[in-house]
Amino acid sequence: MTPQEFVLLLMSVLASVAGQFFLKAGALKLGRVNVANTINHILSIVTIPELLLGLTCYALGALAYILLLTRVNLSVAGPSISLVYVFSVLLGYFIFREAIPLVRLAGLSFIVLGVILVVWQK
Repeated sequence: MTPQEFVLLLMSVLASVAGQFFLKAGALKLGRVNVANTINHILSIVTIPELLLGLTCYALGALAYILLLTRVNLSVAGPSISLVYVFSVLLGYFIFREAIPLVRLAGLSFIVLGVILVVWQK
């Protein structure tokens, strides 16, 4: 992976993680959805800035990913984008104070190792 390709991957991952952060922050403002308030909650999405910002970040992440796909094989880009999962769990831990059980930590380690093996070039 060239430095330019790595930058596109990093932009896609970071924008997607930022999107998840803002969607979670907006969802906390939105509150719990149930059958009685579903329609009101769906309509409220457009009034919560964090949700709109989260969707915008996702769009920017998708754009960077599309640009990455013009340069890198899907068999490399696809697994590499799974780093979003790793950073999302870390974001949940540090920002939202969510626990990371040992089993989840092991799973994240496998993801990181898998990405290293996929992008490794001799």
